[in-house]
Amino acid sequence: MTSYRNPVIPGFYPDPSVCRVGEDYYLVTSTFEFFPGVPVFHSRDLVHWEQIGHALTRASQLPLREAPPSGGIYAPTIRYHDGVFYMVTTNVSYGGNFYVTATDPAGPWSDPIYVDQAGIDPSLLFDDDGKVYFLSNGNGCMSICEIDIRTGEKLAPTRPSWRGTGGRYPEAPHLYKIDGLYYLMIAEGGTEYGHMETIARSISPYGPWEPSPRNPILTNRNTEQNMPIQGTGHADLVQTQNGDWYAVFLAFRTSQQYFHHLGRETCLAPVVWEDGFPYIGTCPLSGEVNLPPCPVKAPEAVTDFRTQGLEWVMLREPNPDLYAFTEGGLVLQGVAENLSGLNPTLLMRRQQHFAMRAEAQVEFSPRLHEEAGLTTFYNLETHYEIFVTRTQAGRRVQVRRVVGDMEMLAADVPAPAGELTLAVEATALEYTFLLNGEALCTAQTRFVSTEATPSSFTGVMLGLYATGNGRKCAGKARFARFRYEGRDE
Repeated sequence: MTSYRNPVIPGFYPDPSVCRVGEDYYLVTSTFEFFPGVPVFHSRDLVHWEQIGHALTRASQLPLREAPPSGGIYAPTIRYHDGVFYMVTTNVSYGGNFYVTATDPAGPWSDPIYVDQAGIDPSLLFDDDGKVYFLSNGNGCMSICEIDIRTGEKLAPTRPSWRGTGGRYPEAPHLYKIDGLYYLMIAEGGTEYGHMETIARSISPYGPWEPSPRNPILTNRNTEQNMPIQGTGHADLVQTQNGDWYAVFLAFRTSQQYFHHLGRETCLAPVVWEDGFPYIGTCPLSGEVNLPPCPVKAPEAVTDFRTQGLEWVMLREPNPDLYAFTEGGLVLQGVAENLSGLNPTLLMRRQQHFAMRAEAQVEFSPRLHEEAGLTTFYNLETHYEIFVTRTQAGRRVQVRRVVGDMEMLAADVPAPAGELTLAVEATALEYTFLLNGEALCTAQTRFVSTEATPSSFTGVMLGLYATGNGRKCAGKARFARFRYEGRDE
């Protein structure tokens, strides 16, 4: 048996989908406007996950250009059939629904094969008669068609399928064939406190559908408000080699009542079958998996930036000439755009713990108004940063808070000579920004939360950046190393 605590993949890793190949499990999650897209994880016990690559690593696969915050890549599904992995998803900003393929899930993956069907959250079912069904959701209804998996061409018109049980925003369809019956599982209620998972079955992939009498089969919507895990839904089922069933799904941990800022995270729960339907219940805080433990190597606490680690991402379609990974560390070339623009020079990793410390050693000799530093970044309208800059008063270290249309300089002190250590320490409720170990100021986490940011689906990222603040030919900043330490119990 392998013990676990939820989330099994902490931080902004939403909309998980999973498949099994022999004794190996592979999982993908959404990435929205971040590049590269769709991380691919591997596990042998459903608990210990190691990122092995990304499915979308080239501009030809991931056009984002001017994708807005929380645009881009929605809700991938991963499936395996006849020696090939398939990752199907939606680029809501460019192109719509598509899938890519690979024989090695670590990559490389193919260029996109597009499917002419509207909606989002697509999924595939490889039936045992050789037919392949493509599902998506739109206008409150799941839609289905048969496709040629080699080309993505539709072999029959799209047909409406199930509308769910009446919850709002029915989405995220996954179709399974189990013991000769078809099961259609979807999310309802919106990806928030009312989120839930429902399921129905049929003798045909097109329906009509018989809903489970125990719907919703997964939800935390009626748990106490002080329960640390909320918003459960958007699930995918997997059967182990031992015959047991489990579900992966998204949920979020609240920092305080009604606020969460780490994003929607990947959780795990056992599945029981009753009267021919699966049932999950509520998200457990902890549990056990009936598989032997197979721990993976923990990520290094210190990043020296000789290469770009898999945990690091950029925004939209980054210019690789602006990022240099060297023996001496990361060198960032600033551009005119700053963190409130669409395409700043910005390298990020997810914040995965409420209590944590992140620090970076930076060497930077800015010209007037140029800056480089460390940011807690939610999106272009919501971010805090500690940075080195130059004003009329000389070289300075400042802390800025940007929340919607409000911008505030929270700290401004002279910058000591030489390399500086910029750091942020966090609790569930606030960030503290430090220069060379000395605290300068604090900022509340709730203002960089999902609830404080309209129409947003991401989570806080910790980023290193450089900008000319309007100066096109800005200077270069060198980050010798970065350290991340999670401090949650």
